[in-house]
Amino acid sequence: MEFLRHLVVLIHLVGFAVLFGAWVVELVNGKRGITRLMHWGLAIAGVAGLALAAPWGIEYDLNYAKIGTKLVILVVIGALLGIGAGRQRKTGSVPAGIFWSIGILTFANAAIAVLWR
Repeated sequence: MEFLRHLVVLIHLVGFAVLFGAWVVELVNGKRGITRLMHWGLAIAGVAGLALAAPWGIEYDLNYAKIGTKLVILVVIGALLGIGAGRQRKTGSVPAGIFWSIGILTFANAAIAVLWR
């Protein structure tokens, strides 16, 4: 059971890597747009994170403050992706503040996953 939990942790981190990687590609290309891959990365990270929030296969207490913090950040990233995608469809570009917030919050959420014990 512990192996399965570690596998879900890996999938969770891969989801954030996909989201952050897609963001970095857009940054380097100078487009600063919202891509479908960003949405997929967020979905993968979110579903795996919710699976990790369930108390299965562990002998210790879950850190609910960490789970709550990561969930709030995930929802904010999702909202920013939605707003940014809507603005991109309407005007052809994403505001810089929204674009940078997505990258910073994604990095912060991955950092919380790894560093907060």
